[in-house]
Amino acid sequence: MPVSRDIVVVGAGIVGCAIAYEMARRGASVEVVDMRAAGMGATQAAAGILAPFIEAGEDSPLLDFAVRSLDLFDRLLPDVARDSGQPILYRRTGTLEVAADDRRMSRFALTARRLEQRGVRATLLDAAGVRGEEPYLSQGVVGGLLVPSQGFVSAPQLLSALAAAARRHGAQLVERGRVRRVRADGPGLVVETERGSLSGDRVVIAAGSWSGGIEVDGAEQPAPVRPVRGQLLHLEWVGAPLKRVTWSERCYLVPWDNGTLLVGATSEDAGFDERATAAGVHDLLQAACEIVPHGWTAGFAGARVGLRPASGDELPIIGPSRALPNLLYATGHYRSGILLAPLTAQLVADLVLENRADPLLAQTAPERFGLL
Repeated sequence: MPVSRDIVVVGAGIVGCAIAYEMARRGASVEVVDMRAAGMGATQAAAGILAPFIEAGEDSPLLDFAVRSLDLFDRLLPDVARDSGQPILYRRTGTLEVAADDRRMSRFALTARRLEQRGVRATLLDAAGVRGEEPYLSQGVVGGLLVPSQGFVSAPQLLSALAAAARRHGAQLVERGRVRRVRADGPGLVVETERGSLSGDRVVIAAGSWSGGIEVDGAEQPAPVRPVRGQLLHLEWVGAPLKRVTWSERCYLVPWDNGTLLVGATSEDAGFDERATAAGVHDLLQAACEIVPHGWTAGFAGARVGLRPASGDELPIIGPSRALPNLLYATGHYRSGILLAPLTAQLVADLVLENRADPLLAQTAPERFGLL
């Protein structure tokens, strides 16, 4: 007989673990099921950048979602660190976008004006100003845009802490093999895996790129989520570190406190191929050293690969299923899973535990893709 839980969360990545933590600390009985250890999907290769004004862009329908989620980090992370007993590297040291030509500087000027209208501080820098902020920048950089409110978090540390904190509140994380199907069973649902079944009153599909491989009874199609391969380099920086996340048109650089510099990330339609490639490593190194030539002196600590879950319109799929009562989706976060995890967890918990639907869910509703 399957073991009954109030809520079964399918997927133990950053989104699944954030949902499990939020629900468990509100008193729900939660079980998280995944085919491998927590965080070993896209999360383990995430740079953890918290930059809604870059990732979402000033004209993106995702911007309000991303800004609201960023605002939750200052409150969420102390709670997670306390409940887990684990440290979480988190810095709001700003982001610096750099330009190699006047065309990009013109775009920065427009962005700065729009951010000012939103009440967000942003500073437009000329060539001297940008090198005053980051002395390692190449002579080819003609200026930049500094947004002090943005930053980064260690995705592996945050994932580990969320998982531990969820367990402290009674959640269980299990490896049961790949989830194949979700079906109705009386008033509840059954999650069928390669190694048996789980049952619950509610089920949340938060399986990232693997969400599309889960059969849902009554749905016209699987969740329209495809994997997009992202390769991330870890370099061992030599000398004084960069001050903040630095972003060009071809790559981003994230300086960790331990001297590691993250360089990301490729964006490749390679199916479920999780290999790091020579081409990916080459292109990222070249892009990084194009803006920071000192990077050629760094040690090479390795490369990681994650499959980012992109939906059909590259917006998240968050909300209730129309095909199967008591099933919800929380997937398709693409490049913004770390940034959007806190608000996603809050919205899902509000809906499941309090029957309260945030207006933002109208933008992310699964029904925009049909009967899911």
